[in-house]
Amino acid sequence: MITAIVLAAGESKRFGRNKLIEPLLGKPMIRWTVEAAVNSIVDEVIVVLGFEAHKVRRVIEDLPCKFILNKNYSAGMSSSVKLGVKQVAGKSEAVVIIPGDCPLIDENSINKVIEAFREKCLPIVIATYGGRRGHPILISRELFDEVMKISEKTFGLKYVIKKYESKIFHVEVDNPGILLDIDNPEDLREAEKLALKGVSNTLM
Repeated sequence: MITAIVLAAGESKRFGRNKLIEPLLGKPMIRWTVEAAVNSIVDEVIVVLGFEAHKVRRVIEDLPCKFILNKNYSAGMSSSVKLGVKQVAGKSEAVVIIPGDCPLIDENSINKVIEAFREKCLPIVIATYGGRRGHPILISRELFDEVMKISEKTFGLKYVIKKYESKIFHVEVDNPGILLDIDNPEDLREAEKLALKGVSNTLM
């Protein structure tokens, strides 16, 4: 089993309000992300909620995903990653980590990462565009214990990626949207431009 973990617990401090429910071409940002995950070949999708959980859940609760609540969301993204991995550690062979503020990640990019994992049998697979690393990031079960050691002090998953650099497989995708995470309103406008160009297969 492969599980997608969508990180949707953050406080959006740089954005100034909850960016996950901000509209992108008329659809809440987080819905773009979760729809891509549920339309991919993952076996299940778990959304980690936190800040304004009820508002975020309301715009995606009709989708076939599971929800877990990170009560410690103020501790940063690492706490959500660890909570998600802990939830599935006993059953999943790998997790696909997808930040909720990366709405232009499409199901094809997720699928390519999973297919590369099954073909190469390496513990970390990262999507790239033009040779630049983006998301999603797949991490296999053999590194779950390492993931449980991360914190904001270790810069989150960068600790694991740096430690196991030699065991990473990079899979090139044709979607520049994998490089774009939304930190501020200007990023959202850039995402709208990309979406209008059709870079994301989740385009309405």
